[in-house]
Parts: sequence; structure tokens; C-alpha cells
Amino acid sequence: MLYRDLDTPALLIDRERLEKNLVYMQSYADKNKVNLRPHTKTHKMPEIAKMQLKAGACGIAVAKVGEAECMAQHGIKDIFIANEIVGKIKLERIAKLAQKGVEISFGVDSVCHITAAEEVFSAFKVSVPVLIEIEIGENRSGIVEEKDFINLLEALKKCEFVQFGGIFSHDGNSYGADNIDKLHEIARYSQERTLAFVNLAKAHGMNCGIVSYGATPTFMNEVEILDGITELRPGTYALMDASQGNAVGTLDKCAATVLATVMSKPTSERTILDVGAKGLTMQRRTVGICTTPGLGTIYEYPEIHIDKVFDEHAIVNSQSFHNKVEIGDKVRIIPVHICPVCNLYEKAYLISGDKVVKEIEIACRGKIV
Repeated sequence: MLYRDLDTPALLIDRERLEKNLVYMQSYADKNKVNLRPHTKTHKMPEIAKMQLKAGACGIAVAKVGEAECMAQHGIKDIFIANEIVGKIKLERIAKLAQKGVEISFGVDSVCHITAAEEVFSAFKVSVPVLIEIEIGENRSGIVEEKDFINLLEALKKCEFVQFGGIFSHDGNSYGADNIDKLHEIARYSQERTLAFVNLAKAHGMNCGIVSYGATPTFMNEVEILDGITELRPGTYALMDASQGNAVGTLDKCAATVLATVMSKPTSERTILDVGAKGLTMQRRTVGICTTPGLGTIYEYPEIHIDKVFDEHAIVNSQSFHNKVEIGDKVRIIPVHICPVCNLYEKAYLISGDKVVKEIEIACRGKIV
């Protein structure tokens, strides 16, 4: 079957680009003598996760308990939930995964996370490691003050069933770096701050088994990985998107596109495609090296961008594009940010050249609890 024979909108994945991306990142991790733990929230597909493991990854990261459960059901047994977990219901679900032999771990940044987990895990008689998240510039979750870090270490010392697994960090602020030099500066600071907490833990008699650090723009631009980092945790690298492509200076690594049909040409400039916010999202990147024009880039005409989206319509205001396409033609769109886009589709089509070679279930789609 040719991909242009598919009904639209449809999520396509270029097999050769995907495979090259997986090889690149694994080689980068191997060169730096660190483990690779891909963040699968990007693609939400156990099949791609297994490709990453086969390529050499030590395990996977997920964002939610539901994703961990789904990946475990598909036979993946080493899973880190790179997020804080709150609530007895979620903790009990993690305990059940541990009882089934899944090597499960998750993030914490508050003492109450630890005490609640200890209560649940003691009832289930399971030991589960946690990683303390360190805030390194993204201004999101994670430890900011050293005193709070020490309080967490002291709380962990009192636990029988919650183990100290190490620390993790994410320099999502690297997406907004003004240039490559600034990106490298952010990466160095992020790692140095992360490693400072490793030393602080050691000074308090607790060694970090895992020091996990992640963000795709830094690794795709081959930043230096400092001694003491044990694990890289990128996500978007597998599929890439227009913003990540702009961060590395080429769209040639973008493996994922959305196939859409020209459905209307109501004026001499305006062209309407049959996919909108429900198939592309409304996300923009307007700052830093990931800056991307519009709400999607036309794969066949990379100088053309989507100007506006409604729920089910994408608007392109370009006379040149209008003159190049007819109603019924199909074009591919490189999303601005692929992670939320994958969550909108039930399946993806793996393509090689013009041919559809496989359908892949997006099994973790909607697993946001």
C-alpha cells in the first residue's frame, strides 16, 4: 500500500529516519560511557520502545503510571516514571507493578511523597527505589534548596521500603537557548548543578546509584557529558519535529509527519487542509533555537507553514502553495511538537519510501493518569 492511499489525517513515521535517530542517540550515549533511557512519552508506542531497547537502551522512562502499566503489559520491565507521584491510588498501582517483577522507580521532590509511598509499599511488602528530582533552570518541579534535599535524604534513611535510587534532572530551558553556545552553557550548568547534589548526598552517607539527565536539544547538538552523569534521558530524538529540526539546523531527521488532504481553496491565497488542532495541536515554539514558524511545516514545501488551525481545519495563507496544489491532493506536515501529536492518534503508519510497511498501535495513547 502507498501512504498516499491512506485516508487522512494519518500519522506517518519514516522507518529509515527513525532507525538513524535511534542509532545516533545510542552511539552518543555509548561514546560518553553512559546508559541511555529513552523517554517514551514522545511516541507512546511499545513497539518503538522495544526498538530502542534492542538498540542498547538500559530501560525506558515514562511520564505517567498509566504509561508504565501499558509498557509493562507489553513486556518492558525496566521503567522509570520521570515524575512525582501523588496519591494512594497511584502508589498502589506502582506497588502492583513491583509485585509482578517490574523494575519500577519514580521521582520525588517532597518529604510527603516519601512518607506516603512508605506507607503503601510497606502494606504491599515491596521495595521501590525513588529518584530525587533536581530543578536546574526549567522552573518546573524539583529540589531548589539544599536544605530541602537534605530533608529528603533524612526521610529516606528512615524508610524500609522506599529506597534511594539516585537523582534526575531535566534542562527543558535548553529549548529557549538563543544559540548553540548558550545551549552548551546551559547543559554544562545543568550537569554541574545536578552533580553538586550528588556530592551533597555522598557527604550525607548516601551514594547516588543513578544520575539521570535529559533533554533532546542538548544531546542532538552533542554537548559534553560530564563525569558523574550515569544516564541520558532524551525523548523527542526518536521522531524529532520541526522545532527540534530547527535546533539542529535541518529537517532531514524528522521521522514523523501528519498526512493531510487539501479540502478547500476558497480564495486565491487560502488553502484548507483536513487536519486541525485535534490532529496537530495548537502549540508554537517562538523562543530560542527551537523557534519554528507557524503551527506546522509542509514537508514537501518546507518554506510553507500552517498559519492557523481550527479543530478540524489547518489554514495556509500562501499564493504559491495555493497554486501548487489541487483539492484532493495530499501533503505531509511536520508537527511543531511531536509529543502531544502522537497522543492524538490510535495508530501510526511506518513507511519506507512511498510504501506503508507496518501499522503500529499507539498503545499508551490517552494514558495520562
